[in-house]
Amino acid sequence: MSKPLYISLADNSWQRAHYAFVLAASALSIGRPVTLFAGGLSVFSLTHKWSNLINIIPDHVLIDRNVASLQELRDACLEMGGVFLACEAGMALAQITPEDLIEGTEASGMIRFLAEIGDNSMIVV
Repeated sequence: MSKPLYISLADNSWQRAHYAFVLAASALSIGRPVTLFAGGLSVFSLTHKWSNLINIIPDHVLIDRNVASLQELRDACLEMGGVFLACEAGMALAQITPEDLIEGTEASGMIRFLAEIGDNSMIVV
């Protein structure tokens, strides 16, 4: 089994979120387990609507350029077994509830994420 990849998403930038999901989907597609932790306002990337992310590139632009949308990437990650964790403190900051999160996302704390990482490395996006 491949070494797991742990990704921490750190802010409410659409571009960072998109890149984190590209990274996650790519790793999952080659059989590498992935856990993505959305901290702070990046929790918006794990909600049904991500309109609170900043500098969003609209789906029609991505389609015109043959680039996967954020929705497609998130769905692909979940279908391939990716784990999404939304920071409980970030959720409080963003004033969102577990019901606002997309299916398959767990509300969690940084301690759990760090405990799961153990001696492995984390990529912060």
